Amino acid sequence: MADILPFKKPAKKKAANKSLCRHGFHKWVVAKDTTFDSKQGRLVTLYRCQRCGKTKTEAR
Repeated sequence: MADILPFKKPAKKKAANKSLCRHGFHKWVVAKDTTFDSKQGRLVTLYRCQRCGKTKTEAR
């Protein structure tokens, strides 16, 4: 007789907390304290999302 092999369903990949970021709910933290932007002529704060790594800047 032949051996019967059980077939398993492939495991679903989890979003690893990125599903919130896809819908615009990032978790922003300050990446650098304050830097000076010479083009804008003012201080700029750099923010980075903890989940997905996207960055944004905010001028003061």
